Amino acid sequence: MTAQQPLTYDALVGLATADPAVVGLVLKGSRAHDGMITEHSDHDLYVVVADDATTALTRFAGHRTAGLDLVVVSLTEFRAAGMPGPERYALARARVVLDRLDGGLARILADKARLGAEEAFRDAGGWLDAYANSLYRSVKNHRDGQALAARLDAADSVRFLLELLFALDRRPRPYNKYLAWELGRQPLPGWDTDVLLRAVDRIAATGDVSVQRGLFGLVEAVAREAGHGAVLDAWGDDLDLMRPQGRGDGEALGHRTRS
Repeated sequence: MTAQQPLTYDALVGLATADPAVVGLVLKGSRAHDGMITEHSDHDLYVVVADDATTALTRFAGHRTAGLDLVVVSLTEFRAAGMPGPERYALARARVVLDRLDGGLARILADKARLGAEEAFRDAGGWLDAYANSLYRSVKNHRDGQALAARLDAADSVRFLLELLFALDRRPRPYNKYLAWELGRQPLPGWDTDVLLRAVDRIAATGDVSVQRGLFGLVEAVAREAGHGAVLDAWGDDLDLMRPQGRGDGEALGHRTRS
C-alpha cells in the first residue's frame, strides 16, 4: 500500500484470505471485547502463517498505524505466544477471524484461557506471598505514620491480589481496562463482583487499612481452602498485623459470597 492508500483492516483480511500460506487471523484488544469499542479503537491482528511457509505478507510485520496493528507469526510462534506472559489474557479473549485449521486456532486460544492445574497452583502461591508482602508493608507504614508509602504499597498489593484471585480460578488476569468487563461476564467463584471492585478501588485510591484487613481475612480463608496455608504460615506472627482487628474491618468490606 502507498502512503496515499494506507493498509486497512479490510484490505489486510482480503490479502490474507487469498494467501494459502495464512492459516488464520486472530483479532485481539477492544474489538474482541463486546461493548468496549470506541472511536479510538484500532484493529490488533495476528496473522498466523503455516510453519515453514513463505508469504509476501511478512512485509507487513510490525505494521502499526492508528487503525491497524499487525503481528505476523508462524503457527508454532502463535502457540507459544503469551505462554507465559502478559499477552496471554489478550489472546485468551481474542476472536478468530479466519481459521483454516478446522477449529485449531480456537482450541489454541482456549488453551491460553485456562491455566494448567500445576501452573495455577504454583503461580497462586507466588502471588499470595507477593500480596501479603505488599499488604504487610502498607499496614506497617500506616502504623508508623508513613502515609505515602502506605498508599503506594496498598496500590501495589492490588495487582498481586488480582493475579492471585484469577490464578485460583485458573484464569489469566485481565488487563486493568477489562477487569470490570471480565468480572461482569465471568465472575470469580465465591466473590461478589461489586463488593470486590469497590474494595479494590478504595484500596488503590486511599490505602484504607480497614478495607485491606477485611479483604485479607477473606483472601486468607480462600487461600487456605486452596491448599496455600504454608505460604501464609511462613509469615508467622506478622499475619496478626494484616488480619481484621475487629468488627469494623469486616464491615468496611462487605460480604464475600455472591448473591
